[in-house]
Amino acid sequence: MTENQKIGYIIGGGLKESFSARLTVDPLSVQEGGFVVIDSGDYRFYGLVTDLRLGATDPRFADEQSEMRLPPELAKALHGQTLYTNLEILPALMLERGPDPALPEYKLWRAEHAEDPRPVPVKTVPLHHADVSLADAADIATIFGDPDKDGNFVIGYTREQGHPVCINLEKFIQRSSGVFGATGTGKSFLTRLVLAGLMQHNKASVLVLDMHNEYGFDDVASDTKMKVIGLKTKFGSRVQVVGVGAGATIRGQAPSFNLEIPMREISTGDVETLSRELNLRETTPTVLNALFTSFRSDWFARFRAMNREEEVYEDEKGREKRRPHPGSVAAWAQDNGVNGMAAEALHDKLRRLFDKRYIVESPAADSVAQIIQSLEAGQHVILSFGDHESDLDYLFVSNLLTRKIRAAWEQRTNQFRSKGAGMAKEPRPLVIVVEEAHKLLNREMAGQTAFATIARELRKYYVTLLVVDQRPSQIYDEVMSQLGTRISGWLGDDLDIQAVLSGLSGRESIRGMLARLQPREEVLLLGWGVPMPLPVRSRRYDDNFWRDLLGNKGKKGEGEILKELGF
Repeated sequence: MTENQKIGYIIGGGLKESFSARLTVDPLSVQEGGFVVIDSGDYRFYGLVTDLRLGATDPRFADEQSEMRLPPELAKALHGQTLYTNLEILPALMLERGPDPALPEYKLWRAEHAEDPRPVPVKTVPLHHADVSLADAADIATIFGDPDKDGNFVIGYTREQGHPVCINLEKFIQRSSGVFGATGTGKSFLTRLVLAGLMQHNKASVLVLDMHNEYGFDDVASDTKMKVIGLKTKFGSRVQVVGVGAGATIRGQAPSFNLEIPMREISTGDVETLSRELNLRETTPTVLNALFTSFRSDWFARFRAMNREEEVYEDEKGREKRRPHPGSVAAWAQDNGVNGMAAEALHDKLRRLFDKRYIVESPAADSVAQIIQSLEAGQHVILSFGDHESDLDYLFVSNLLTRKIRAAWEQRTNQFRSKGAGMAKEPRPLVIVVEEAHKLLNREMAGQTAFATIARELRKYYVTLLVVDQRPSQIYDEVMSQLGTRISGWLGDDLDIQAVLSGLSGRESIRGMLARLQPREEVLLLGWGVPMPLPVRSRRYDDNFWRDLLGNKGKKGEGEILKELGF
């Protein structure tokens, strides 16, 4: 068995509370969030340091400064006997290791355990005075995965010793996940790291709803003014950058193709999701239902074409009268028993959509279908909104596109399950990346958009979300509870911290740890997708990262990699 650096021994605690340990080394060498192991008999326990407490055998020794009145040697000896530091350790996992391999009992134990035991949740406690040590690289690899194995993506390093910490991408894509952090903590860089790992792993397609045009082409960091490499630059033809609207450019570059939305594809539900943004009235659903009943899928184009004019005529007594123009909103409302003022009010509010250049009657190509085909073919799509960066554009386009994708994946999944693996192709897993997630997943919007349904139910249809947000407290709590892996940077607001930790055991112990992260380059890994919570120093999004991710590690030649990337 390997020898870890011993730092103390267990003195108390229990399963419902943290373990207590007496520190035998300089307390400055151990930090909150440190990953420690506890060896007791045949078991190794894994835990997280959540607190350090100063103590004394007698309060007088803590009050009096013995260093000032005693010789240094005597003061040091006194400190070791009367003044001490205790650790609070949150137990997370335990592993049955068996006897020492050098002992005869090991062969008998090994015969009874043909497969290597796996770490399981803690179900017992270590003995008094069991050794507490700092975890080494082998312990990290045991719990979080070997960095050299496929599917294990190094997200960062332990803060004390710099051991690599992985997330398992196979598990990551099985449930929706989240990246959180206050403004300026590097969420975009962290998201780029995760997306690059997913794209290189290539076991799922990725659709990025890129509201601020950050992920596709090269950019410049707002704080350091350094060049930031875009995902399209590194992954070539495997990444399709799609611009919203004909002729749109992204960062001065032409996208792979442009998204135009046919008017026939707009449903009345797409408009209802904009209730808050357009300040729609309570009468809106009634008017929309009447429009659809009158014109079916042409309702949007026909309503857009209606005018607000009136006709002047003379009655039988020669008096001048006015009546709605036959092609007006009022005339349609009158003919269909709809309140004319309500219909005209909706027509006024929808002018913000009527004027959008990306909504056309007859697009040059079915770009929505093209996006779906690209994702099904194993490519990744970054939808950049270009100049259409308003909340209205983001909400409308994202919801409509996701609604169509959801329907396509549900259809393909049902075909696969009804016909069997030999008759139909298994759907390719899809991860939809949602920036500014609280705008689409707040309590008011969650029930109306496709995103909440995806978070709750579409895991069984091979679709999951990766939500990116600086205000997790504004995301509907039912959606937050469905998130598996959570990667969080520093959060200053107590409600945001509470939201990120919702549904997790031991959250009170982790709460302070999350609040005390460094504002940059430190994140807390937690949730279903990681075996146990752990604060790490995140990787830098730089040339070294790309060299590690795409470089030759003896598995593929340079020519193979370039060919795979589309160069």
